Amino acid sequence: MIISLIEILEVALLVLSAIILHEYAHGWMAYRLGDPTAMLAGRLSLNPLKHIDLVGTILLPGALLALRLMGHETFIFGWAKPVPVNFSQLRHPKRDVIWVGLAGPAINILLAIFFAAILHSGVLRGSEDILTLAVFINLLLAAFNMVPIPPLDGSRLVIGLLPAPYDRMYARLERYGILIVFVLLYLGAFELIVMPVIQILGRLLGVEF
Repeated sequence: MIISLIEILEVALLVLSAIILHEYAHGWMAYRLGDPTAMLAGRLSLNPLKHIDLVGTILLPGALLALRLMGHETFIFGWAKPVPVNFSQLRHPKRDVIWVGLAGPAINILLAIFFAAILHSGVLRGSEDILTLAVFINLLLAAFNMVPIPPLDGSRLVIGLLPAPYDRMYARLERYGILIVFVLLYLGAFELIVMPVIQILGRLLGVEF
């Protein structure tokens, strides 16, 4: 039971840090591109309390993790409070929406590379499992968010590339986005879409899951 509790705390810390840095990156990129909304709202911060969502950051990932530790094949995911972005304040809204969207997954990819480098360096012997898990969690967060379903980050890329008025038509899907995500999770679609991407990225980093 003690080992399980330690494992839960380690995973919770990894997930929390990955999600918080992901959201911070969105706000930081938006600020750099002309939108101070996140900064003015006090969200351009690494303070976890600024980003925690009771359901998305604690209850849902915790429940999914508990089920996985009990032997159930659950797809662990979660979210933090979305960093507010006013896309109309970006200097080049059509182009910059892409960079804001990509910033979150990009920081998770960089974190995965960082943890993979530590893993291969051997400087933290005995921590191979937790480092491998850190790589996996960050690749999972990056790949999951790049699925082009509003409000996931991949949708920002699509909105930036679609010509008007199709970009606005596509953006209207966001009101149904969470429902679509949960339906696809229930059907196991994300396992089929996201897991192969994670496996490929892991192999590129020399990490097997």
